[in-house]
Amino acid sequence: MTIMTRPEDAPLAFQAAWNRHDMEALRTLFHDDATFVNRFGRYVRGIDAIVEMHVPIHATVYSDSTLDNALIDVIPIGADAAVVHFWSRLAAGAAHPAGPHAVDTLILAVLTRQAGAWRIKALENVTLTNPRTGEPVLRDGV
Repeated sequence: MTIMTRPEDAPLAFQAAWNRHDMEALRTLFHDDATFVNRFGRYVRGIDAIVEMHVPIHATVYSDSTLDNALIDVIPIGADAAVVHFWSRLAAGAAHPAGPHAVDTLILAVLTRQAGAWRIKALENVTLTNPRTGEPVLRDGV
């Protein structure tokens, strides 16, 4: 079980679970009633739905993918709540139908602390795109 002791642990904890393709580790990062919006705008509520959304992609198109996350900021809402923003670069591998490529997203996560552990209450993942063409954009132009 992954225990986040600070809100700023979220980017690396999410990255570690993804890169191991460990859906049980991913499960431990979220509250039971958490919400998740993926980069395509799909909304799900509840930890089972979040895991169910990720299991098939980690078995297929993202089976050889990795994430590289970087904290942007932590905004405390109170002693037991915070908003966390972080960059996320998905490196898709050969298992993806489009072949190896990178996608950058910006993630906003709301975390709350219960029983001494921080967990994600809501997460939204936004793909960086050119607003005129809809083409994906990498934040550093690489």
